Amino acid sequence: MRLSRYLTPELIELNLDSLVDLDFPEDTSEQRRVRETKERVIGALSVVLNRSGSVRNAQRLFRDLHNREKKATTGIGRGVAIPHVRTLQVKDFVIAFARSDVGMEFEALDGRPVTIFFPMASPPDDDRFYLKVYRSLSEILRFEDSVRHLTEAEDPHQILRIIRSFE
Repeated sequence: MRLSRYLTPELIELNLDSLVDLDFPEDTSEQRRVRETKERVIGALSVVLNRSGSVRNAQRLFRDLHNREKKATTGIGRGVAIPHVRTLQVKDFVIAFARSDVGMEFEALDGRPVTIFFPMASPPDDDRFYLKVYRSLSEILRFEDSVRHLTEAEDPHQILRIIRSFE
């Protein structure tokens, strides 16, 4: 599976921190802060996915991603999350890459903040392809070197080269 076919420089956001407001009132509980951080991150990831031109309704895509995330976390651990959803809000499969330098609370399985996000959305009738992409992405991300390289990359073209090197 060649993930780099679906990922373009426009769908790579290396400064997710600038898109997510992490300013909370002082009296915000820890649980609420984590929940709202996750919601704001999903909102920013929806904006990045919308750059693809395949999103029918960005607000509804956000809602679908958010509802999917409420069912179970997509934070797989080691600083990585793969928020994903099958939805009518996209015309075609779309995947993006986003990176946070500070790390975002995302209720990852290992409890660590997430720095690397691979949001993706697919039409609901495309299960086999969707699962194939998810498996390929998981294979790439299981290597510590790939995660480290993605964290250190300086521009979108480097991200694409890193992904191609693992395909």
